[in-house]
Amino acid sequence: MTQNPNPPRPVIVGVAPGQYPRILEQAAEFALRFGAELVCVFVDQARLPLSEGPDGSVRSASIDPDLADDTEETFDAGLAAELEHVLKDSGVTWRTLALAGEVSAALGRLAERLDAAMIVVGTHEHSVGGSIQEFFNRSVATHLAHRQGRPVVVIPARSPGVQLRLPRREA
Repeated sequence: MTQNPNPPRPVIVGVAPGQYPRILEQAAEFALRFGAELVCVFVDQARLPLSEGPDGSVRSASIDPDLADDTEETFDAGLAAELEHVLKDSGVTWRTLALAGEVSAALGRLAERLDAAMIVVGTHEHSVGGSIQEFFNRSVATHLAHRQGRPVVVIPARSPGVQLRLPRREA
């Protein structure tokens, strides 16, 4: 039997507060099947990336010039607690990463930098607000699918009949 000299490539999943847990659960399942790390990524659209580290971390600045601060992006503690709640018994190795800028571009750059196996994103919930957001921002999944050479997996926000969201924990 020959050992594979290529280490497993990470699975990247886009995360946000209040996201349906099935998106994260499915991404964790892919990572487990591939024997890969799960990289949970939140992209702050109110900041612009200035520079990127080899691990995908970014230094960023606020898009508001009155709030000029060139710092390394930090991951929201409340969102990290939500992820911990969902992933604690999954058996997957995971980490968080905060990025800045336009979501699909940031996820795509990270996927290239880490040579990810795939990018996993969720759909927006069908609502008036969600439809307006889709109209103006277009879909992150659509942007990724047109700009990526790697698989983009789109997980529906919820299965029919499922209405639970991630529990929101106060930090």
